[in-house]
Amino acid sequence: MRTVVCGVEVRPGEIFGLLGPNGAGKTTTVRMLTGLLAPSAGRAVVCGVEVRGDGTALRKKVGLLTEQPGLYDRLTARENLTFFMRLHELDEAAAWVRAGEYLRRFGLSGREDEPVGGYSKGMRQKLAIVRALLHDPEVIFLDEPTSGLDPQSARTVREAVSELAGEGRTLVLCSHNLAEVEQLCTRVAVVKSTLRQVASLAELRREGLTLEVRVEGSAANWVREGWRAEGSKLLVPLRAEEETPEVVASLVAAGARIHAVSRAARPLEEAYLELVREAVRP
Repeated sequence: MRTVVCGVEVRPGEIFGLLGPNGAGKTTTVRMLTGLLAPSAGRAVVCGVEVRGDGTALRKKVGLLTEQPGLYDRLTARENLTFFMRLHELDEAAAWVRAGEYLRRFGLSGREDEPVGGYSKGMRQKLAIVRALLHDPEVIFLDEPTSGLDPQSARTVREAVSELAGEGRTLVLCSHNLAEVEQLCTRVAVVKSTLRQVASLAELRREGLTLEVRVEGSAANWVREGWRAEGSKLLVPLRAEEETPEVVASLVAAGARIHAVSRAARPLEEAYLELVREAVRP
């Protein structure tokens, strides 16, 4: 089924990132796409369902993990999950089979009858993921899923996200954690009040492709307009990888002795910060 986010079709099995700073509009976008907030304009389709249309049909198709788990502390994990099963009008026997599988995967099996108020933050987040999967949604929205988690818990959550994508589910990950986005996502939409760009991570980096040429002696001797020198290393921005032979040939013709040549795409952080800066320019 079709899922369209920020005007882009997101494929089944894809982890699509909404990347942007705090206040960029990521959470608002997710709220609209899950039927929690009515859009003021525009059109969005999730699993073939218009977000302005049948809210009940939409909620059957999507799962949502918010930054705050939204669980009831005085209830046990079992009581929390049973409550949400009834809200979704699920067959509880079948839903518990699914829930039991995820509880084991997240290391929560055997802790179902403990009050959630005594859970660690990581345990609560994992239980919230189980809750989001109870009705077997086709699309799962994850809003800062590892925020505030210790490294081990964050890793468990990331592994679970990857496994869910491997099962063919569509996942939309909201984050400003560049390392996490780089590890999990295939494509990203960079947002800062408005949509700045949609691209694969490789495409974002490729736009700033740089050729590194190590020469004998000081690279400053061979600097041209737009080039930079760092000791014996010459940094040459490229518009395309095909320019590499021309650059090397021109340096050799000018008398440079070249020791090594390599191509390095700019870091994701650099590409991201450039797009965010562009968003606030007058």
